[in-house]
Amino acid sequence: MGFEFSRKPIDVPLLRTKHREILTAIPSPGTERVLQTLETYESRSMHGQLPLVWDHADNFNVYDRYGNKWIDFTSTIFVANVGHANPRVLAAIKETLKKPLLHSYVYCHELRSSYLRQLVEFAGSPFEKAFLLSTGTEVTEAALKLMRIYSQIKRKRRPGIICIEGNWHGRTIGAQMMSSNKLQKEWIGYHDPNIHHIPFPYPWLPEAANGDEFLRTGLRSLKQDGIDIRKDICGFMLETFQGWGAIFYPESFVKAVESICKDHDILLTFDEMQSGFARTGKRFGYEHYQVKPDLICCGKGMGSGLPLSGVLGSAEIMDLPEIGNMSSTHSANPLSCAVGIATLNEIEELNLVVESSRKGNLLHQRLSDLKNRFPRRISAVLGKGMIGAILFKDPNSQKADATFPSRIVERCFQKGLLTVFTGRESIKIGPPLTITVEAINEGIDIIEESLFEITEETK
Repeated sequence: MGFEFSRKPIDVPLLRTKHREILTAIPSPGTERVLQTLETYESRSMHGQLPLVWDHADNFNVYDRYGNKWIDFTSTIFVANVGHANPRVLAAIKETLKKPLLHSYVYCHELRSSYLRQLVEFAGSPFEKAFLLSTGTEVTEAALKLMRIYSQIKRKRRPGIICIEGNWHGRTIGAQMMSSNKLQKEWIGYHDPNIHHIPFPYPWLPEAANGDEFLRTGLRSLKQDGIDIRKDICGFMLETFQGWGAIFYPESFVKAVESICKDHDILLTFDEMQSGFARTGKRFGYEHYQVKPDLICCGKGMGSGLPLSGVLGSAEIMDLPEIGNMSSTHSANPLSCAVGIATLNEIEELNLVVESSRKGNLLHQRLSDLKNRFPRRISAVLGKGMIGAILFKDPNSQKADATFPSRIVERCFQKGLLTVFTGRESIKIGPPLTITVEAINEGIDIIEESLFEITEETK
């Protein structure tokens, strides 16, 4: 069991600012009762987060039923890119509900046609077609299937997929096999011998400075195991950045991957769940690497809170499955498509790609200032655009420290700020892209206050 947040109400300083209100003890009265009910009736796998019972949310603020108001630096884990309860999104839902059509399975409706056209146009070259689903793990499974059908078409000897250690792709069997957390996939009982993992080029590894050579070193280990890249590999799966720490690859590493894929008839796939739809200051995170993938897997910010995900690629790749070979019960339902259209319109009209880059520059400057102020505690500040991570270390041993950031997350919560609890040596930050500069600064000030207080308390 890792760090556990206190569920007993604690008297904290009451406050009221333009963007925050703490009016009660935290957690607020009644929270423990709700959590106990959940513990009785719900699988514990859903538990362990901050003891906050959400009542409603608006733009970059989250509220409980007692009037407490938090600045949200989580976007509910990078879903609310265009803000919580975005007015355009709500209007699209209400308008769609006027027509009594909630579901049509694979039968056509006009919103599906309109959304797919707009989505593909937003993604741009080389993407020509999409396959819509409901969740991220469905999409990575679909990409796995497409890569392996491609292997059959190209008459590869084996349907091998190369993945990266530390990357995460979902909770279903194929997705977990492509992920590298061994403990979380023990339940499967076996490992697909044609899914391979090579090391991630962490920036603190001296040998990772040369991304090209680091990649080739990883591939040589496969060759030693009898894997022929040309004959035995059909796909490369990259999480656009390593999730727990918002850790991007060296550009040279990814360009070398692209080159190998082109040379050996291998599909290059990016898992864009956290990085897509303007989050990193680009439409999609892969654009930071100056490469052209064959497939991208999207979700989270794509649907602004409704179940919507998709895999995009060229017509040649997307049309590999025969008619009826890939489908999903709730794929492309009218409500999700309406929300998808509204989300894209909001990204375009609010210029959120540019805004994410602009605000991201401010966010990362403030985070860098924190690192300079707390050099004994903060080992790194990572990320791009409106996704960031602060990595922590023990000041004595210099080793990664998971407890300290957990205490920071809890203290920020008590002060009216929600940050992402990873359970590791990091705190992740990803506000809605619609957040104001003023609120970003206020949120960073809270992190700084909390850092100072917890540092003093742990001396």
